[in-house]
Amino acid sequence: MTNDMQQTSTNRIPARRTGRAVAVAGAVASALILWAVNDPWGGIDLAVRQGGAVRHVGPVAVAATALIAGLAAWGLLALLERTVRRPARTYRIITSILLALSLLGPLGSGIGTSSKLVLLAMHLTVGAILIIGLPGRRNR
Repeated sequence: MTNDMQQTSTNRIPARRTGRAVAVAGAVASALILWAVNDPWGGIDLAVRQGGAVRHVGPVAVAATALIAGLAAWGLLALLERTVRRPARTYRIITSILLALSLLGPLGSGIGTSSKLVLLAMHLTVGAILIIGLPGRRNR
């Protein structure tokens, strides 16, 4: 019986990693879809003010930002799983606060209402996927 429990536990680790990798990939893909629908096809110029200069937000910046956020969230969750009693709950509280704070970026630096709205939608979409998807069902 102990061997069965060890095997079940061993099988969960790759499944958990796969699920988390899918959540991060989904966050990146969703941000890129929003960018593609709104920037080249929708005619909305996604631009931000950065230190006095105007910077166009392209697909590489969108994908890289979502990927970095996803990997940072994954790292935070892994750390919490080793250090706190209710890691999924703690993770969701911390990441919800961070998501709310991240919304200040597009609001403050986005150029034009349409650009701000699309950038906010990207933040909310990526954040929701990572907040809901990374912990998975096991830790709810």
